[in-house]
Amino acid sequence: MQAPKFSRVLPVVALSAVLGFTVAGCNPKVTRVSSEEVTDLSGKWNDTDSRLVSREMIDDVLSRRWLSNFNRKKGKPPTVIVGTVRNLSHEHINTRTFIRDLEKELINSGEVEFVASASERGEIRSERRDQDLNAREDTRKAMGNEIGADFMLKGSINTIVDAVSGEQARFYQIDLTLIDLESNRKVWVGQKKIKKTVEKSGFRF
Repeated sequence: MQAPKFSRVLPVVALSAVLGFTVAGCNPKVTRVSSEEVTDLSGKWNDTDSRLVSREMIDDVLSRRWLSNFNRKKGKPPTVIVGTVRNLSHEHINTRTFIRDLEKELINSGEVEFVASASERGEIRSERRDQDLNAREDTRKAMGNEIGADFMLKGSINTIVDAVSGEQARFYQIDLTLIDLESNRKVWVGQKKIKKTVEKSGFRF
């Protein structure tokens, strides 16, 4: 007599159910939060650090005497460009995001004028060359009319890490310098320090 078909199907159904529960258990739980909310999961440099540091340091540079001195001497706002911010830390830090945060704070302050970065200027100049050949004369943008920057903001991010027995201290030091492009004078030096402690039992740093 032929065995009932359901006896062969049951193990397959049971296995499928187990696999389904296993896959479901591996799915991550995602919660959407505000981009302004402070999050610090690993203790490493993150978007919150970038946003808060850039805001605090730009507030400081714009409150110093170099700005009023320039306005009084030239009768106009200074033109600023952000140069390189070097990552000298022990971890990967996307300095381009930090540079964008610095640029945003400077531009939105209304205290300075801002010009395109070196990489952006290359693309813009290429567009002007193309216009020179292909655009109508009354809409063509001529070469040689760029505004030169008066000051460059540049700096570095450094870290010190101290760890023992499942506890780690992370120290970040952000140094920024504003340089007069005509004279190479440093007109402002800013520094921001961040210290975080991370504790996790059984965790190897």
